[in-house]
Amino acid sequence: MKVCIIGAGAIGGYIGTRLAAAGQAQVTALARGATLQALRTQGWRLQTANGLVQVPARAVDRAADAGPQDLVVIAVKGPALSAVARDIAPLLGADTRVLPAMNGVPWWFCEGLPGLGERALDSVDPGGCIREAIPLSRVLGCVVHASTACPEPGLVQHRMGAGLIVGEPAGGHSPRAQAVVDLLAQAGFDATHSADIRQDIWYKLWGNLTMNPVSALTGATIDRVLADPLVRGFCSAAMAEAALVGERLGCPITQTPEDRHAVTARLGAFKSSMLQDVEAGRSIELDSIVTAVHEIARRLGIATPNIDALLGLARLFGRVHGLYPEVQA
Repeated sequence: MKVCIIGAGAIGGYIGTRLAAAGQAQVTALARGATLQALRTQGWRLQTANGLVQVPARAVDRAADAGPQDLVVIAVKGPALSAVARDIAPLLGADTRVLPAMNGVPWWFCEGLPGLGERALDSVDPGGCIREAIPLSRVLGCVVHASTACPEPGLVQHRMGAGLIVGEPAGGHSPRAQAVVDLLAQAGFDATHSADIRQDIWYKLWGNLTMNPVSALTGATIDRVLADPLVRGFCSAAMAEAALVGERLGCPITQTPEDRHAVTARLGAFKSSMLQDVEAGRSIELDSIVTAVHEIARRLGIATPNIDALLGLARLFGRVHGLYPEVQA
């Protein structure tokens, strides 16, 4: 299978290294700048608890140099996705599958769901350019349950977790999704073929919705966020609102916020991905994690005062620190 990884950072580099090391796929990285140079000179590099995994990498900076693929894994941050969509066409053959291994609400999430209208979500796909470039028929949904970091270009540190959930946006099982699950399993991932990938996406989002921006705003590790009763209560209230939105979307949450907090607390003192981005001076992925939930709730007519407050605070924080775009004229 020919696989192209777009975005060889913490998650893309993790997936790319494991696939390349397993030898069951011809893996190409689409990268630029220091990451491209590192891949070309040092190959794929993954630091694990058992040592360094290092294998040669094929890396290009133009999609046309890679050519049509069987599978394209998109592992960029949300703000970079529109640029990816503009350049992806040379990678797409007749049967190419596209697997977005990204945080939050993907651009395709609301297609076909009642009550949301036909317009793409402005928060994640303004103008619908991503949906036009990568139609739903090509997409396989994906949820990543792994903690990784990228301390320098081309080097990934694996911290915990190896879960990848894959499924058809329409639900059910399919041979093409199973083929991707099998490939990932052969590479050492805890790969699952989901019959309801939208539910899996919403469940992960339900926790990230609060933990990511609150940790970014405060600079606190997640254990400290959960240890403060007022902050914990605020997070619970926002999660209750998101659960109500999910129920209207057909993605009910059966846990309580306290149930989820207990699961998160077992992970200990870790930094959320958004806090890592703030500390590194990178743009924050606010829109797919918080703004999209706010937009969906507005379209459904559901009041979300706590999510609204969280969005306003995180957005202002991002703008003050140059990590989120200013209001467009």
